[in-house]
Amino acid sequence: MPQPTLRVFALLLLAMAAVDVARAEELETVELVPRDRASWSPAALFAPIASLFRGGPAHYFSPHEIVIRTTPPGAGLDFSYVRRSFQKAFEQGDAPCRLLLPSPSSAGEHDTVKIRAFLDGYKQKDVSVPVRSQVAELLIELEPLSNALTAATHLYFADLARLGFVTKEAVIARNQEARDGFSLILLQTAATPEALASLAQVRNPLISSLRTQQLGEDLLIHFALTDVADSDSIRNLQHYDPVRRLHTFAVRVEPKAGAEGAVRRSIDALARIRPARVDACALRFEDELRRRLAPAALARALDVSQSPIGAHLQSAMRRLGELSPGGAVSLADGTTYRTDVPLELSAATSQAGDVVGYLALLRAFVEELEPETFRVETLRGVVAPELGPVQFAAAVEAGVVAERDCRAQ
Repeated sequence: MPQPTLRVFALLLLAMAAVDVARAEELETVELVPRDRASWSPAALFAPIASLFRGGPAHYFSPHEIVIRTTPPGAGLDFSYVRRSFQKAFEQGDAPCRLLLPSPSSAGEHDTVKIRAFLDGYKQKDVSVPVRSQVAELLIELEPLSNALTAATHLYFADLARLGFVTKEAVIARNQEARDGFSLILLQTAATPEALASLAQVRNPLISSLRTQQLGEDLLIHFALTDVADSDSIRNLQHYDPVRRLHTFAVRVEPKAGAEGAVRRSIDALARIRPARVDACALRFEDELRRRLAPAALARALDVSQSPIGAHLQSAMRRLGELSPGGAVSLADGTTYRTDVPLELSAATSQAGDVVGYLALLRAFVEELEPETFRVETLRGVVAPELGPVQFAAAVEAGVVAERDCRAQ
């Protein structure tokens, strides 16, 4: 067979393969055709001539088909057929799909199809296409939401629950009452998988569960409250960290009984802690735990000026001093502070992450206050709210093993 003939044969095979691929792609077909035709106009007399300049007669007198795709794929699509500012037809579909419109010859001069594409976690995008146009394929590129929930912190301690939602930009939020609690809606905010995983683990005596759902551009977080939680005590707070350039939107929940009983329980719990709870083997637990915590994150968690349980943290530091030789706590570098002296107590709390025995005492504090079911999660909220539940549980387990080995010797 001559060489030119082979080339022609190969091209024909490629063309047939391309047609087969196109046919193999089964697309949803959405028909968007108004019930009434466009009003007759004198321009219809020149339609045969006009068709020569508008895609040819085959296009001009046949239904107008547009294949619509989105990036990323799978977006929902709303189709509105608009004629003279009035919506004549409405349909919905999912990308990719094939949109079937009236033929350009039967459409009005200004008939337009308006397409709205939407996908969870992305900005909505509107596109308009004249029905009489020659558009056969349309790609709609969606942009991710500019604001994202990058992390979630959970703190429960002494009958106080606080959820912090860390975002790149300040959020606009609103609360909605629900039968079993309330819902928080963060407008125009997406959520990272890490933040969602952290929220899924939230459990405490006031909040039985959290459920999240991305609703287009908005993130809905449903709080299911327990019987002891006071739904009227919900408080929202906002904080900006200029160093990390992050915003925190916090939700605070209190019990129906109020905070007075919690203060008394806290004082009694500290009084029950004995020196054995911060002995050499307890410090082995502390060392293993501290090694797995980021120093900066630990310092932020124990900052009494920013923590909602700052008064409890300061009382714990004072109790550690009472249990220490000479009434003084020690830093890792050997510096000592007497906690019965207000100025030195303030200095110690400002460097709480480096105080020897402080993490061990906080563990004992949690164990005296909370039931065993919530102890690990409560301790995480106190010393490492920015660390994921799984990672923190592993850090605690390493500390427990080190302490057990010490006591077995």
